[in-house]
Amino acid sequence: MKKKITIKDILVLQIVIAIYTLSTVMAKQASGQPLFSVGFFCFYGAELLILGIYALLWQQMIKKFELSVAYTNRAMALLWSLIWAVVIFKDNITVKNVIGVALVIAGTIIVNGGRTEEDLTSEN
Repeated sequence: MKKKITIKDILVLQIVIAIYTLSTVMAKQASGQPLFSVGFFCFYGAELLILGIYALLWQQMIKKFELSVAYTNRAMALLWSLIWAVVIFKDNITVKNVIGVALVIAGTIIVNGGRTEEDLTSEN
């Protein structure tokens, strides 16, 4: 019996991608600190820690998903970056931002749709 990739699997992958995008939030926060200050090192240290955690989690994701599917889902980082820009930095979103993210989401859904683990392993 073929085991489908579940919504839970995709959600876990999205959480891993969201964690990855938090590294750019830390980098932006560090850039607002005086060079070589305690805040500067704290934010860059947090960025490195997040990237380390992401690297470990990403290895688990590419065991679960075909690499092309995992990387396609990584494009969802655009959505997460847009969310962080609005929530954390109070940036404004434009219609172009929304259209671009909608296209990325549509593409990701198309790539994820209807594939099973057996389908993914038989393609290799």
